[in-house]
Amino acid sequence: SSGINAEYGGTNSDSKSEFTAPSFDGMDTFKIDTSTLYNVIAECRVRKSKTEMEVMRYSSQISCEAHREVMKLMRPGRMEYEGEATFKHYTYMKGGMRFTGYTCICASGENAAVLHYGHAGEPNDKRINDGDMLLFDMGAEYAGYTADITVSFPATGRFTESQKFVYNTCLKANKAVQAAMRPGVSWPDMHRLAERIIVEEFKKQGLLINGTVDQMLDAHIGAIFMPHGLGHFIGLDVHDVGGYVNAPPRIQEPGIKYLRTTRTLEEGMVITVEPGVYFGDALLDGAYTNPDQAKFMNKELIEPYRGTGGVRIEDVVAVTEDGSELLSHDLPRTVEEIEAFMAR
Repeated sequence: SSGINAEYGGTNSDSKSEFTAPSFDGMDTFKIDTSTLYNVIAECRVRKSKTEMEVMRYSSQISCEAHREVMKLMRPGRMEYEGEATFKHYTYMKGGMRFTGYTCICASGENAAVLHYGHAGEPNDKRINDGDMLLFDMGAEYAGYTADITVSFPATGRFTESQKFVYNTCLKANKAVQAAMRPGVSWPDMHRLAERIIVEEFKKQGLLINGTVDQMLDAHIGAIFMPHGLGHFIGLDVHDVGGYVNAPPRIQEPGIKYLRTTRTLEEGMVITVEPGVYFGDALLDGAYTNPDQAKFMNKELIEPYRGTGGVRIEDVVAVTEDGSELLSHDLPRTVEEIEAFMAR
């Protein structure tokens, strides 16, 4: 007799990638439902169990240790891919982690403004120069669960004043978001908080002029310097599923439209916090030619940053009953901590 057969097939609500449901002999005698099971299983992956959390703490801890090994090695004259090789060696040798969760991003200098640098066309193959900022985004995977951590630091081990300003701006946004995270908080609100801090700091430094912070945010100035979403669910996939299941629709505005979830935070969610500050040619040039944005841009002070790449500070953070837990805690993060660590 005929019945209903629920099959695992559907569309990833974030990437729009299709997962094709399996077929079998006699399939035509059943009523096939491919719309229910996918969302149910995706929702199961949104909140992590205690056991899953232990695995994710481990993958984050070993990834932090590997990042520290890379920071010890990197100096002017090294190749970007030496960072990738060192990270992979450490996580496999010390952590039993055979795979990374995604292609390693080891960007130096202007390459740091390329959000997914490190792909086959640009395989971490630049020589690191004196004065470069390095942006290394790498995470190792254990038992299927991956970390996703980005460190940014100067190749010389010492920040210049301009590097220090950009780094501290990014770090302030990262820490403010983590401090505000708890159940019931809207993730789009956290993205807007990070943008606000970046714009405020740029205004204080004189890079942005002729208006209030609110006016600048209304003109989407924040998206010029942080042209990506604040963070994403993480777990069995680096961009884990469920971001737009049972969620408000994607916000169609510059920058925030790339946010990988619009959900309200709940206990057990694990999400990345990764504000960035970049100086990309295309976005700067576009802002200068847009009258609604150009009036706020102090070109004289912004232009010296062109070609310097950017900074991203990315952590893996779990939402707890009354706040958050930083899983990627074992890293030097302040300017002072980084300089002291690299001076060893």
